[in-house]
Amino acid sequence: LLYEDRDDFSQAQQCYRRILDGLPLDAPGREEAISRAKLFLKDSAASGDTQLDEQEQKQRDRLEQVLTLPVSDFELSVRSRNCLAKMGIQTLGDLTQTSEADVLASKNFGETSLVEIKDILASKGLVLGQFAEPSMASESSPIFDEPVGEQTEIHGLPITELNLSVRARKCTTKLGIMTIGELVRRTAEDLMECKNFGVTSLNEVRERLVERGLKLRGE
Repeated sequence: LLYEDRDDFSQAQQCYRRILDGLPLDAPGREEAISRAKLFLKDSAASGDTQLDEQEQKQRDRLEQVLTLPVSDFELSVRSRNCLAKMGIQTLGDLTQTSEADVLASKNFGETSLVEIKDILASKGLVLGQFAEPSMASESSPIFDEPVGEQTEIHGLPITELNLSVRARKCTTKLGIMTIGELVRRTAEDLMECKNFGVTSLNEVRERLVERGLKLRGE
């Protein structure tokens, strides 16, 4: 009972179980003691479940409050603020439902803006896109439109034909991308997972592909 008074229902339940398991068969008043121990154990378990439910509800309530915080409450650069406004992103909850690739697809949204947003979310224990639904591109990742005509030749060209910067080239090498065809089979998110591959490198890759009438998967 002392454990229950301290809301330590786990320890209380252990004590009741010890009584049930260890009470000698010839102990005086054994049946009554067992009956009371079972009753106390049941009540303690119910109280413990209620306490857990209350804690979970409090956590959900806190999360909902954080998700409804408007992005305007945080210090953001004018560029970041304008980009988010164009995308219709008004709260932290909106950011958690937006993937990194979607954010980067916004015009003028660069690496500095991305870091800004990630830092804001991290300060509240959140991550960009953590509640985002899988994109159609991700769901259909095994499916890829095979190149036709002139594109077939372009897809077979080595990645060096794009004349990428040293940083971008190193990242594509780490990812095992040897041809232009292998590159266009990747998404922006795939490339961004590579260490040191930032928004600048991503935009560079996009520009080189556009010059050849190509684009990354899902764009």
